[in-house]
Amino acid sequence: TINNGTTMEEKINITDEETLEKEKPVAENAAENTETEDTENTAEESTDKEQEEEKDPLTVANEQIEELKDKYLRTVAEFDNYRKRTLKEKTELILNGGEKAITAILPVLDDMERAIANGKKTDDPQVLREGIELIFAKLQKTLEGLGVSIIETADADFNTDVHEAIAMVPGMGDDKKGKVLDCVQTGYKLNDKVIRHAKVAVGQ
Repeated sequence: TINNGTTMEEKINITDEETLEKEKPVAENAAENTETEDTENTAEESTDKEQEEEKDPLTVANEQIEELKDKYLRTVAEFDNYRKRTLKEKTELILNGGEKAITAILPVLDDMERAIANGKKTDDPQVLREGIELIFAKLQKTLEGLGVSIIETADADFNTDVHEAIAMVPGMGDDKKGKVLDCVQTGYKLNDKVIRHAKVAVGQ
């Protein structure tokens, strides 16, 4: 028993009720704040939806068309630049593609000029022959450096890939049948490509 005629149990009940009364406004305020935030979020979402709904479909379509048009024009411009650049490179290759070969052959041309000039100073055919042979050997070596090689025909089997038969020679025996007997015109390859077939006579 407590003074003023209040029991301990009654005192505890009064305290609990006071505590609940104090906490009640706090809880109510928290609930009110939550409801306010939910209401604001709902209002914002509604506004966004309304703005989306209010956007004219025709306006959206025109914006997409403009975007696609811009991409198309950029692509066309890039392709046109590529085409012009490729055409320029191709033209330069056609005009100057033989520069390396011509530059390599120029020293041989110089030797031929000197041989002609010296040939006027002598009547010895041996000197002229030796000069021509040296120039021919130099020219062959220069062409080899450019990837040009002679198609072999001596004792070779006739091969339509590299040989052109201009004559068939019968009665040469079985061992000469299908063989190259003579080369009328030398054939050449540039790297692995035949640029001129060897004209040959073939045993029949």
